[in-house]
Amino acid sequence: MSNEIEIGRGKRGRRAYSLDDVAIVPSRRTRDPQDVSINWQIDAYQFEMPVMGAPMDSVMSPATAIAMGRLGGLGVLNLEGLWTRYEDPQPLLDEIAVLSEDNFNPAATRRLQEIYEAPIQAELITSRLAEVRDAGVTVAGSLTPQRTQEFYKTVLAAGVDIFVIRGTTVSAEHVSKTVEPLNLKQFIYELDVPVIVGGAAGYTPALHLMRTGAAGVLVGFGGGATTTTRRALGIHAPMATAIADIAEARRDYMDESGGRYVHVIADGGMGTSGDIVKAIAMGADAVMLGSALARAEEAPGQGWHWGQEAHHSELPRGDRVRLDTVGPLQEVLWGPSHHTNGTSNLMGALRRAMATTGYSDVKAFQRIEVLVAPYLSAM
Repeated sequence: MSNEIEIGRGKRGRRAYSLDDVAIVPSRRTRDPQDVSINWQIDAYQFEMPVMGAPMDSVMSPATAIAMGRLGGLGVLNLEGLWTRYEDPQPLLDEIAVLSEDNFNPAATRRLQEIYEAPIQAELITSRLAEVRDAGVTVAGSLTPQRTQEFYKTVLAAGVDIFVIRGTTVSAEHVSKTVEPLNLKQFIYELDVPVIVGGAAGYTPALHLMRTGAAGVLVGFGGGATTTTRRALGIHAPMATAIADIAEARRDYMDESGGRYVHVIADGGMGTSGDIVKAIAMGADAVMLGSALARAEEAPGQGWHWGQEAHHSELPRGDRVRLDTVGPLQEVLWGPSHHTNGTSNLMGALRRAMATTGYSDVKAFQRIEVLVAPYLSAM
């Protein structure tokens, strides 16, 4: 039976759902939250929570990446951000924090573009990653596909443990008549470290990314708190459907490859603990958090949150978003919480949701029953 809806006589489309449109259902069993494990392992690296800090300048600095690692997660440093363009980016962060609060202010956008015009310095990539490594935590850095060929040797020489290739959308078959595209399959095959790549928003592109040898695929397109891609380009993939589609691609790829497991990592549109819970329920192994961590007192954005799309030199398609600071990173991730809106003790909420619905670990929780409840998005 087709699940396509007729939009008009000449076009049909699938109905897709956001995380707000779905709800999880308790089972016949409940558990003690202390008996629930939310540990996550990808390749040889083990973590106490299934959380990656998004490589965004408002979220991750070397110091916050270290703090994330010490709290049991994985902080990913943006290797095209302010920390690799400036020896001391703090004055620039202070300036960004006092730019106009109007999201559509051309002068503020122009200044942001000017700040990010400074060239990336390979020696700063090396020193920033070394700072994280010296702290004794897992080292992860992120480049866009456009910059990967230029800087990946520097990144590997610096001793990165996990390499992230992250863009608005990343495909295994980029076509260009003017430049030699990055051959992901060959590139990943030649590396000695696990690679996480994305974003992907559907079954087919995700399956092709899995075939490149990636250890994980980032799921998401146009769903983050800062992005205006939906308004600027008309492209958007509701997260609940995107995660479920790519989780199915993971299952089919396991059959195709003889059992090779590729991690599905939800990236974008998860501002509260309930969103994280539902992302994993839809099939994600882990989540990459931006705005949820930008609310921490240690976040370099100082209460502001922005992504790389906000300072694109030709077509900026992201806002600087003002967020409320809710407490230290420890409190945001592990509590104790003093907020009732799901913005702190994110991991305590995940553990309690799993306990309330009777599941003991993340892999089991992915099988939970869910309901389509679109009325929730209006509440």
